[in-house]
Amino acid sequence: MMTVRLTPYLNMEGNAREAIQFYEQAIGAEVLTIITYGDMPEMSNTFTDDLKNLVAHAKLQVGETELMFSDAPGGSPIEKGKQVTICISTNDLEKSKLIFEALRQDGQVNMQFEETPFSPGFGDVTDKFGVTFQIFTESQN
Repeated sequence: MMTVRLTPYLNMEGNAREAIQFYEQAIGAEVLTIITYGDMPEMSNTFTDDLKNLVAHAKLQVGETELMFSDAPGGSPIEKGKQVTICISTNDLEKSKLIFEALRQDGQVNMQFEETPFSPGFGDVTDKFGVTFQIFTESQN
């Protein structure tokens, strides 16, 4: 059965771990996944040791829903309006592609929709209203 979920995605400037610990205490969040830039072999040689510990992707369970996080590579500043984005997750590659193509109309592609080490289909797009979406296809395993 095909699923589509919307998840708030928090983009941090190098302090995602601190934020995750805060939300564990403040709202009872439970860590499901934390992947660092150092955990991703194709990226690990482009980062210094301190940057390898930054969070590339984290997923927390909060009650009935999830919250996602990542640190900007290099802890670089986050553009205004991009601190919180929306991740649209599906378990269907074609559906993900259709959503991406629909949202990019008169908008701006930040990252082309393509296969990545963490997803069979992922892209990042800011729609014509200035809302940024990450389209994420769950791996079928």
